[in-house]
Amino acid sequence: MKRPGRDADLRSRNDRLSMGKALRRSVPREAHAELRIPGNRSALAILKEGDVDRVKTLLPLRYKRMAESPFAYLRGAAAVMAHDLALGPMTGLTVQACGDGHLMNFGALVTPEGNIAFDVNDFDETLDGIDFTVDLKRLAASAAVAALNAGFSAREARSVAEHVASAYRKRMRILSMLSPAEIWHSRIDLENEIERFGSRALRHKLRTTVDRAKGSGLSKDDNFPHFVRKRHRIADKCPTIFHFDQMPPKERPPDPKRLFENYRDALTPDRSVLLDRYRMRDIVFKAVGVGSVGTFCCVALFLTADDEPLFLQIKQAQRSAMERVDPNAAYDGNQGRRVVEGQRKMQAASDIFLGFSHDSASRREFYVRTLKNRRLGGVGEIAELEALYEYAALCARTLARAHARSGEPAKIAGYIGRSAIMDRAIASFAMAYADQTVTDHDELVRSRRSGPTRRGAK
Repeated sequence: MKRPGRDADLRSRNDRLSMGKALRRSVPREAHAELRIPGNRSALAILKEGDVDRVKTLLPLRYKRMAESPFAYLRGAAAVMAHDLALGPMTGLTVQACGDGHLMNFGALVTPEGNIAFDVNDFDETLDGIDFTVDLKRLAASAAVAALNAGFSAREARSVAEHVASAYRKRMRILSMLSPAEIWHSRIDLENEIERFGSRALRHKLRTTVDRAKGSGLSKDDNFPHFVRKRHRIADKCPTIFHFDQMPPKERPPDPKRLFENYRDALTPDRSVLLDRYRMRDIVFKAVGVGSVGTFCCVALFLTADDEPLFLQIKQAQRSAMERVDPNAAYDGNQGRRVVEGQRKMQAASDIFLGFSHDSASRREFYVRTLKNRRLGGVGEIAELEALYEYAALCARTLARAHARSGEPAKIAGYIGRSAIMDRAIASFAMAYADQTVTDHDELVRSRRSGPTRRGAK
């Protein structure tokens, strides 16, 4: 199995900083302001390429969600942006990339120790060996689009995007001074970060949300979908949560028992002995997110003999959109394993039930994780809505920490430098891509209004 990777550079920190700085001669920082979109590029055609292996009856929901706003469109168009980013300048400073690092793919999570951390929390597109600027540009562009979506002026939106690049630059410089072990063990404590938000009312709201989530615990029914305890069953909530018998036979997911048997077999012994204390009692299909709608995603209810619940999500893993950026970085093994390995590299504290599976009959591959805590899931939405500037900076600092775990922080810091040159270039790119996103979103909306195209693209 081919797995891209990088040999660690064991030269001194100062040497690596100098090497990063020297890269500016071949790839000027100002060049990252450029957006190159060929005239014959069709965003709809790129999106349709990813629909081949999706549940066809859910495609209208996917495009309905993407059509809601330019920001919703951007969330679902990771493949389109990967295509576009592939045409831009690359530094050669590669990392384990998130691949879809927009603002809403960061969030709060409970660590195995019961602490509340803030981290990257979506890894469907993660891939090793991708230029660090790819994630940074997507994050900055999402901040600009979100700002414009919220009614900010173009000048204010540019300021938010520039602040993203600045926060990333400054945190990477700090990380470059730490040892590899110190970087690996570093994490972002959400309760400390809350104090950075300027609004007292917002700080109170976020603290209340975190306290409620901590008080409920993961063993309680604080998850979505709803657990009907008396019936040992998950409640249907169509069209997003429903049992398999409501799906056309040809579109039903593979046998869940077989998938979880394969998943268990791939777990380490300490995880499997814990899982064996539960038994699966119910499973439903769940349409999730924006870009993921239509992929095979299920939520399984596991119970102990005392009816204590555990919700596990099993989700189809397709090939990463990042292969469009660099086909040489393609992961040739189980795509669920790609997601699991990427998450473990980037996150400070990964889910103990994280694992992967496969279905030989359909040739589909999956990853498994604990279903996210519902209350914590709202932290990002609250902060992004009420304090976009501060929240975007928090995401940028988080991305820098995630990149530093697998990349060369000293080289990246040396390349970016101490000045705002890179910040301004990234902001210019973000605003240009925000304009392009509006154009692409308008094209999608028009296609949904036209009969023949709508039937083809939905």
